[in-house]
This record gives sequence, C-alpha cells and structure tokens, in this order.
Amino acid sequence: MSAEIKVFSGGAMRRFLAEALPLFEQASGDKVSIRFGLTREMKAAIEEDAAFDLALLPRSALDELVQAGKIAVGSITDVVRSLVGLMVRTGAPEPDIGSIEAFKSVLRRAKAISYSKGPSGLYVVELLRRLGLAAELEPKTVFAIGRPVGEVIANGEAEVGMQQIIENQPVAGAHLVGPLPAELINYVMYSAGFAPAAARGPGEAFIKFLASPPAASIIRAKGMEPA
Repeated sequence: MSAEIKVFSGGAMRRFLAEALPLFEQASGDKVSIRFGLTREMKAAIEEDAAFDLALLPRSALDELVQAGKIAVGSITDVVRSLVGLMVRTGAPEPDIGSIEAFKSVLRRAKAISYSKGPSGLYVVELLRRLGLAAELEPKTVFAIGRPVGEVIANGEAEVGMQQIIENQPVAGAHLVGPLPAELINYVMYSAGFAPAAARGPGEAFIKFLASPPAASIIRAKGMEPA
C-alpha cells in the first residue's frame, strides 16, 4: 500500500528534489508532498506545530528543533553538503581563490561584496569573523534579500558574491569562479529529521534513496556533495 510522506524543505533543495522526487516516487510507489520555504519560515512552522513527517533543513536548524522537542531525538541523518561558491559578473576577470590567502585578498580588493541572510549568509558571517575580516568588509557589503546573490553580482551592485552554488546555477550574468577553499569547510549541511509522532518506514526509505547512486549523481550536478 502506498504512503504519502509530508516533507518540509529549505528552498535551496528545490532544484535537486525536483529531479530526485520523481525517481523515488516511481521506484517506491509512495508520494512525497513537499513544502518549500526559507529555513526560518520552515523552522517557525514546525515550532508552531504544523503537520509534517520529515524536515530537510540545515543541520543547525534541526539541532535547535530537537532541543525544542519538535524533531525526534536521534532521528537526524545528514543528506547533502551544499557547497558555498564565489561568483563574479560574467565577463569579469576570474580571481584566484585557490588558497585562503588568495581568497582573503580577493575580498579585500573588491569594492563591494554580497551574501545572503539565509543559511549560507550565516556561514559567511562566521567565516569572515574567523578570518578577521568582518569589521573591514562590513561597510562594503550588499545583502541579497529575497533574491539570489548572483542577481546582485549580475546587476553590478557588488563585484564578488558568496552563496550556495545550487542557488545561483540558473542566474544569467553571474559566473561561478568555484567553491571556496576546502580548508574553510565551505558548505552548509542539509539533514533530514523526523517529526516526533511520524511513522518512519516510508520516510526512512526516502532518506535511503537520497543516498543512492541516482540521487548522488543529481546532487553532484547541482553543485553539492553527498553527505
């Protein structure tokens, strides 16, 4: 007998799941009903007791929901590492970001930089603090609010931008230089966690599928890595 799995997901996973879900539904016979939104919106809905079976959100958000009793203890599984990349405007010289020092130099030379206020933006804020650049770069930061960072770059509002690669693949006018240096732990971890009262069988099959070779191929094509 087929089942319906109700999933809450961060919006960054939309393009990946749009390709992965039909494969799972065809193979399993189960139906995935998915609601996408900003992480803070999905987290707030869960905190307000919205009905769902499985949440696919940044690991940090799920850990907080476990503490609040809204995600079942011990139910979290890491799914994908969504890489954070650096972008410039299409046609602009491609900077060297092959090392931490080269990356820092690019940020310092730029007249304006951009990042979001979503999960990758939180990552960038902490990264700049660790690199000792937060105060120096704050006056020349242009936040991307309600739009991809790539649009800020394409419009010439900033010279360089940082965001999850998957968020910016379709943005015309923005060129991906590449992921940030790997030594900087350049990703946002997205994980799956169950609602405390959820029936887990179908959801566990879905999580297992997300670790399968067909799903991994889509994950890599979207600028991410399997967890």
